[in-house]
Amino acid sequence: MHEDGGMSPISLPIDDAAVVWSVPPDELGSRPLVVLMHGRGSHERDLVALVPSLPAEPVYASLRAPIIDGDGWSWFLSGQPGAPDPASAVAAARGVLDWLDRVAPSGPVSAVGFSQGGAMATQLLRHAPERFASFVNLAGFIVEAAGAGIDERLATGRKPVFWGRDPRDPIIPASAVERTLAWLPSHSELTVREYHGIGHSVSRQEVDDVGEFLAATLLA
Repeated sequence: MHEDGGMSPISLPIDDAAVVWSVPPDELGSRPLVVLMHGRGSHERDLVALVPSLPAEPVYASLRAPIIDGDGWSWFLSGQPGAPDPASAVAAARGVLDWLDRVAPSGPVSAVGFSQGGAMATQLLRHAPERFASFVNLAGFIVEAAGAGIDERLATGRKPVFWGRDPRDPIIPASAVERTLAWLPSHSELTVREYHGIGHSVSRQEVDDVGEFLAATLLA
């Protein structure tokens, strides 16, 4: 049973052999853990490039999404832009939590994702807020109808969330942005940063801001 109270066996498993670690996993110990989740159609080495610009103290683990998507991998089954299949979002979150069970970190954990990976970070917030110290959503969104019955716990004890985006992001539709704008402020301790002109990407200033956020929520 997961913290959402569900008994469903449906889970999209994480491939342990595909995880890219910043150090050997047996060196994790009590150090903070940052879980990195790439975007749609990408791969586990995508966000690793950010690690040298982030705080050195945590251990970083970059996951491969469970669904084959062209030459890459995705977290959710295809749907309309900004509105993926909710059941696969729940199953993907359960897969990440199962992986976290296997890793069994003893220090604080943060979930960091870009695009679909950012949506995964918010999905993990819905399913198991008590298992994470903070969440980072880069150019991502809230998945519609993928939190039914589990969002209520977030009304109190809100967790820190960093949401960074370009207000003119050409990939994430306005409906997904509006849904996220309506949900995150009342379900998290929210930090919002806008980065004009970066499109659907991550800027150096954004990485610096994420680094400060991780330091404040993991190392303070």
